Amino acid sequence: MTTSPFTLRPATPADCDAIAALIYELAVYEKLESLAKASGDDLRRNMFGPRPFAEAIVAEVSGKIVGFALFFHTFSTFRGQPGLWLEDIYVQPAHRGAGIGKGLLAQIAALAIERKCGRVEWMVLDWNAPSIAFYRSLGAGPMDDWTTYRLTDGPLERLASIATTANASEASQK
Repeated sequence: MTTSPFTLRPATPADCDAIAALIYELAVYEKLESLAKASGDDLRRNMFGPRPFAEAIVAEVSGKIVGFALFFHTFSTFRGQPGLWLEDIYVQPAHRGAGIGKGLLAQIAALAIERKCGRVEWMVLDWNAPSIAFYRSLGAGPMDDWTTYRLTDGPLERLASIATTANASEASQK
């Protein structure tokens, strides 16, 4: 565990290679490394390009990035207000227990309040007991009645092709 002080700051384009490396470390921890494809260039393009899709906060110890939290805006139709979705948070094992994870989450909570968001949400793997205990200690609770669904790759493309076909059919009938 680190005893060095840490700093938190918004990510910059220069941080993207380090964030991509940490994303891979997180994927290994979650036993999902085969899914980790993000590169520094992907992050630079999608976080700092003409239409930024996400933001990140990085944690540094002695000038080295040792953790990050990547998030983006959502919108709640029921609340009628935005929220923040925490896509990933990760702190290298050698630096855990020093308050970095809590600091990253506190920064996101502060941004949510500043931006008048109604909530901050994220997912955690069911087997990740240390993270679940940490999140519960902060007052977060699970959404037990909800199941997350996901479309990727082939199924996503097949569904999208139906919309393209339907839109083309509608356009030709006008």
